[in-house]
Amino acid sequence: MVKLFRRKTKSPEPKLPTLNPHALPGRNRRKLTVEDVYAAQQLIAPFIRQTPVLAPPMTSMLRPLRHPGPVFFKLENLQVTGSFKARGALACVLGMDDSVEKTGVITASGGNHGIAVAYAAKRRGVEATIYVPESINSEKKRYMNEWGGKTIVAGPIFHNALTTARAVAAEKNIPFIHTFADRAVICGQGTVALEILRQLPEVDVLVVAIGGGGLIGGMAIAAHAINPKIRIIGVEPTGAATLYESLRAGRIVKLPNVNTKAGTLSMSQTAKINFDLVRDHIEEVVLVTDEEMRDAARWLWFEMGVAAEYSGAATAAALLQNRIKLQPMDRVCAVVCGAGLDGVGG
Repeated sequence: MVKLFRRKTKSPEPKLPTLNPHALPGRNRRKLTVEDVYAAQQLIAPFIRQTPVLAPPMTSMLRPLRHPGPVFFKLENLQVTGSFKARGALACVLGMDDSVEKTGVITASGGNHGIAVAYAAKRRGVEATIYVPESINSEKKRYMNEWGGKTIVAGPIFHNALTTARAVAAEKNIPFIHTFADRAVICGQGTVALEILRQLPEVDVLVVAIGGGGLIGGMAIAAHAINPKIRIIGVEPTGAATLYESLRAGRIVKLPNVNTKAGTLSMSQTAKINFDLVRDHIEEVVLVTDEEMRDAARWLWFEMGVAAEYSGAATAAALLQNRIKLQPMDRVCAVVCGAGLDGVGG
């Protein structure tokens, strides 16, 4: 594996912002701030879990972590609905005005985002229509329905579902929730960083998987407002190197094809808001293969009892493969972003 994209920035002096409970995430062009993330945290707190951080054992039967310093995993696979996506969906749906109670919401999803929107809509008491591709995992579709979501199959791949959902939302004047490019969604995902910094206030490095960039972008807003010296590292599959290729080109690039088993990381193109956040905040993006994610999922299960899907194991794969350059005593926290059985029994 070759050396990948890397950038360095000069960090300003740390400044802890003040919570403004009225700074609810909006859909205007104002630059998002940590106050928006704090407001999202306050909004969604009654409906999410504060997930734990867990250190792996000192030794491993399979393959040891090669970093000698402290390593922790933020277990968002234990979040309600099985992934961090519940945070962003709740921030978006709960923050909408009362008209949503008549219109409901529309979204498109290949999995975790759709489950999260169905859950958020149920909590708000509104309808959620979720356009899904033919390739969707049947269990994830079932979970969407069990949370009260109405699923509609629209085309063979996610792009078809996304295009259809947007068109229907515009035609019927129903709020559309983008899986990663919605401002409120980004702020909700950023609450993961607020929790980590409360649990591990001296953390040096955050390692985050990237699909479209909503999670890592939201976390970056919060983390760098509190401690600009924190290094934030992104991880993508080799078969869906969306942000890696865009950063290398200096512009948003649409991949000609996507080929990875990490379904929730299989985006062919990011959006401007996500690209800008990643470009401005992220020091490095590294790539891992599907086989490395599978092995990492097995390691998480057998060594830590953590059930993760390919996407959830991406950060562990980057650490196990020594893809990230770390100082000997760096305190590292990697996000396990989603639950799954990819490492169980394998």
